[in-house]
Amino acid sequence: MPSAPIRDAAIKRELGLGSAAAAVAGEAIAVGIFLTPAGMAKSLGSPFWLLTVWLIVGAMTLSGALCYGELAARYPRSGGSYVYLQECFGPRVAFLYGWMCLLVLDPGLTAALATGTASYTAYIFHWPPAATKYVAMSIVLSLALLNTFSTKVSASFLRRLTWMKVGVLLLLTLWAFVFRVGHWSNFIPFFAQRSGSMPLLPALAGAMVGAFFSFGGWWDVTKISGEVRDPEKTMPRAMLLGVLIVTAVYLLVSIVFVYLVPLHNVTSDETFVAQAGEVLFGPLGGKILAAVVVFCVLGSLGVFMICAPRVYYAMAKDGLFLSAVAKTHPRFGTPARAIAMQAAIASLLIVLGTFGQIIAYFIFVAVFFLGLTVAGLFVSRIRAPQTRVSCETSRHRVAASVFLTLVLLLLVLLVARSPRQPALGCLAVLAGLPLYQFTRHKQEDPSAQVPTA
Repeated sequence: MPSAPIRDAAIKRELGLGSAAAAVAGEAIAVGIFLTPAGMAKSLGSPFWLLTVWLIVGAMTLSGALCYGELAARYPRSGGSYVYLQECFGPRVAFLYGWMCLLVLDPGLTAALATGTASYTAYIFHWPPAATKYVAMSIVLSLALLNTFSTKVSASFLRRLTWMKVGVLLLLTLWAFVFRVGHWSNFIPFFAQRSGSMPLLPALAGAMVGAFFSFGGWWDVTKISGEVRDPEKTMPRAMLLGVLIVTAVYLLVSIVFVYLVPLHNVTSDETFVAQAGEVLFGPLGGKILAAVVVFCVLGSLGVFMICAPRVYYAMAKDGLFLSAVAKTHPRFGTPARAIAMQAAIASLLIVLGTFGQIIAYFIFVAVFFLGLTVAGLFVSRIRAPQTRVSCETSRHRVAASVFLTLVLLLLVLLVARSPRQPALGCLAVLAGLPLYQFTRHKQEDPSAQVPTA
């Protein structure tokens, strides 16, 4: 167990069910909903199989949400997977997860989302490519400042942004159907695959991977469990509500896209957005839909930048990272130094422009840790079967088994597609072991202990 955790003013529990559920839905609903359905529709070549994949992955995501909800209720403090891995598998495994998040995955995803937002903004206003990096960095720094100023204010802003985002997507759905700008004949044949589609099994495998990553981020809300009121009850409900909203939105938007654009006209993910926009709104449709994409991605980035720094903060509180990062802002009570660290590394990656390849190397490891976290649920039940958590153990055992089956399938597919990337990602994560040993050595050295307040 980590020794001598850092004491500091506790982060306030200010967030309720609405903010937590909005965080789940807000982070998941991003650019993926506009790009993924195109690739899925083209490879599957069947409206039936397209909707079936969304339902299957939605059900499996719901299984994962049940498991994370129980873990959040058992261990209601900030840090998410880091906390659960530490409780179930010890500090070494938790440190490796935090090491991956801190130096690679979180800043890389932050840079990717910010650059995506900036790119679509530049498309709307005809800005030169050189302006994209400056806009992306400005977005990251602005959100970092907002999160530093107040978690409650930031969460309130993003809650409203999320519900507005869902409202805009529903408005697009109503617009398409009320004004009959599409054709129901696009769904015929409904079951059979169209000519030019991939063979069914490879198409299903690829579509499930794409759908899984479109749902990605739903687990991040558990990183702010320490800031949620009555987390034992609120977190499980927020996880379920958020995932149900995401599943419903993805199904509706996919139906609308097939209604607007025949599957045989789909040429690429990017042109699909312009095609759908033109059908909906005419010549300016591409820019209008691009504005909707900016709206969605900005909300996802904002939620991610609230959640991610809580891992570094939790690590520092446990004495597994720089003690300075465990300090909250003296006035605002937020983990300001952890937020600044994420924003600084992300800005550097934006300048270097290397985040895309970096993320690709660590997707396998991220999915592995996700599965390991859910597997920890079995360990936690063995160690502490009697808890205050009022949930049906048998139901969650089935949910965990279903979700772990999906994770195992994804890991196999990722290795089969590119063995080199998972191998290098694993090696980079394992490279954090010497740093962990050094950190533990400092903890065990009495002369290196940090005085507690």
